[in-house]
Amino acid sequence: MGLPDEGFYFYVAAMPRHPFRKRCLYPLFSIFLIIASPLYGEEMSFLQREEVLILFEEPLQAGAEEVARVYPIIREDLEKMLGWRVDFIPTVVLIKESKSFQRMTQSPLVVAFAVPERNLIVIDHSKMTVDPFSTEATLKHELSHLLLHHHLRERKAPKWLDEGIAQWVSGGIADIIMSPKRSFLTEATLADRLLSIRSLTDGFPRDRDALFLAYEESKSLVSYIIEKYGIHGIRRVLAHMKEGDGWEEAVQRGLSVSTEELEAAWYHDLRKRLTWFTYLINHLYEILFFLAALMTIFGFARRWWKKRAYWREAEDDPSLPQHGNSGEGDT
Repeated sequence: MGLPDEGFYFYVAAMPRHPFRKRCLYPLFSIFLIIASPLYGEEMSFLQREEVLILFEEPLQAGAEEVARVYPIIREDLEKMLGWRVDFIPTVVLIKESKSFQRMTQSPLVVAFAVPERNLIVIDHSKMTVDPFSTEATLKHELSHLLLHHHLRERKAPKWLDEGIAQWVSGGIADIIMSPKRSFLTEATLADRLLSIRSLTDGFPRDRDALFLAYEESKSLVSYIIEKYGIHGIRRVLAHMKEGDGWEEAVQRGLSVSTEELEAAWYHDLRKRLTWFTYLINHLYEILFFLAALMTIFGFARRWWKKRAYWREAEDDPSLPQHGNSGEGDT
């Protein structure tokens, strides 16, 4: 989703990976404040809890307290869903200004990102009031990324599985802002232009529309797996990966189907659920608005042509009122 700048990476490298203690925090924060102040324009404060460390700009004290309050609930819920312990202490950074956050990500679409190697979550707090985002859902999404990478280590999950699980656990929330009025998955399904699973293994496309489609496909495919095989199906796949299997072998062993069979079954399910009728229903408002606009244009054109025909007839027949005396304008 984009890389933080050098100053931010210096901070990441400086943070310890073991449980935090105040005596080691103060010198680290002194270094961090010197580097971060020019970047953010505000000094950073911190809120320490036994299971999470939160860095924030002073105006975000309430936001930091909310993170501290909901984090234990999120962690417990995530552990129940995926069956893995969150046995590490994440650092959550809340950024006040979108401009500062965008300097890290180089994208106005991103609302949060995770750095699994450092158990780090960075959130654009200004976006947490934009529907459908919330601090709780976004934190849960990013913590899911950290949890998967923590347990799989170098055997990282394919991008579609990692992102699909994160969206599923967070109720559909993605790392980026997507239009709620347009379904790229629906359009691609109807046009038979879905991205293949293998093309979404190492990363997502950079093109905006293809990127949105990749997110929607990931969410849809993981939701399909859970609907057909249950959450235990996903857990089996992850367990086999943790044991050392490649992701395709883990799918075969965990779901008893090949990657090709899984993809074909998912695609068939999409086609079965989606017809042109359901597409029209989902876009009824836009269609009606478009038809109303066409009717207005047609009515104006029809009236204009009738008036032009009358003027031509009046020019040929002196008994009819002439254009100049008709009392109507020429427009």
